[in-house]
Amino acid sequence: MPAIEVRPARKGVNVTLTVPGDKSISHRAILMNSIASGRAEIRNLGPGADVMSSIGCMRQLGVAIEQQGETFVVHGAGPRGLRESSAPLDCGNSGTTTRLIAGILAGQPFATTLTGDASLSRRPMRRIATPLRQMGAEVEGDTLPLTIRGGQLHGIEYQPEVASAQVKSCVLLAAVYGDGPTVLTEPVATRDHTERLLSALGARIQNEPPRITVWPASELRAVDIEVPGDMSSAAYWLVAGLLLPDASVTVRNVGMNESRTGLLDVLGEMGARIEVLDQREVGGEPVADLRTSTSELRGVSLGGAMIPRLIDEGPILAVAAALADGTTSIRDAAELRVKESDRIGAVAAGLKTLGAEVEELPDGLIIHGGKPLGGGALQTMGDHRLAMAWAIAGLASQEGVSIDDPDIASISYPDFWDDLERFAA
Repeated sequence: MPAIEVRPARKGVNVTLTVPGDKSISHRAILMNSIASGRAEIRNLGPGADVMSSIGCMRQLGVAIEQQGETFVVHGAGPRGLRESSAPLDCGNSGTTTRLIAGILAGQPFATTLTGDASLSRRPMRRIATPLRQMGAEVEGDTLPLTIRGGQLHGIEYQPEVASAQVKSCVLLAAVYGDGPTVLTEPVATRDHTERLLSALGARIQNEPPRITVWPASELRAVDIEVPGDMSSAAYWLVAGLLLPDASVTVRNVGMNESRTGLLDVLGEMGARIEVLDQREVGGEPVADLRTSTSELRGVSLGGAMIPRLIDEGPILAVAAALADGTTSIRDAAELRVKESDRIGAVAAGLKTLGAEVEELPDGLIIHGGKPLGGGALQTMGDHRLAMAWAIAGLASQEGVSIDDPDIASISYPDFWDDLERFAA
């Protein structure tokens, strides 16, 4: 798709929609059921390219995964039933695929090479290579391509240098193959989908924050999963409902795991009108419908333990901050420098193009809000979350925007541009 033009939204938007299945849970549902015994049905699986990368890698390792209508069926191979691949595993653009599957491969009695696209190949992998080496795996490389020679692993005690659910999950999955318990201490709490699913699969796990202990497992039991809607995908529409004139936006069936609702807490502090409707539990995860409406937002200061709870929502939060009254400070977010793009630098550059006043910090941003956004040509930098955040900025702008690579949104949300049409003037 060539560059796309996003014009300011019509007044009085009233939209109800659903979003793709949660990408984090979708990855784990595929990868972890693949090393369980039995048959698992996964409904509402996230449809993006990243999740397809996880499916492709597990198929290369001998796992039968079939699609039956809107349901994916995984025929688990058991913890030690994977087969060596004759070719490298292509993780595409997916850091989650890379880091989680690395933990699984560390326990296999063969060597595997992981590759990815240019963006993924720049992302840091030493953060998983270090604990896997301590556990006894041979790992060649600190960026992709990464070659892992697995085998019998040792239980360790480990504290990651950065708060990362991907690093944590890599270690916890490798712990299944250990010769004794592994204890991981989180520097800051991160999303806990891996812990929840390990427990559901029958692993012995003790979660006493900040310490998580996993014991070796000779067998895991496959479980059916209905994936809730992705909070990170819902975030764009929720913010649109706050920023657009006389607007009301409802997103149905959104996952409400506490580790993922940081954006709602921050928007609430900024003065957002958010309704949480029909709270319920689906597949062991809390779910609700969310409604936002036009609000007068104010700037806030963010940092510390809040940042991992909204790490994927950084770009769209910055758009909201640019249109809020006062100054928003985002600190302790250096991890945004090593996502699909340098999101700190890219967000600062994009907002400045639209006329916002932004200061770039090594670990965050200071955004002086309250001025209307003008318009201009915006770069995605190969980052799906930037593409979608810039689209909402375009809806809320005075002149509209041009976005250079709209196709990149398909990494997590293939129907994003179709849904955006519902806001068109």
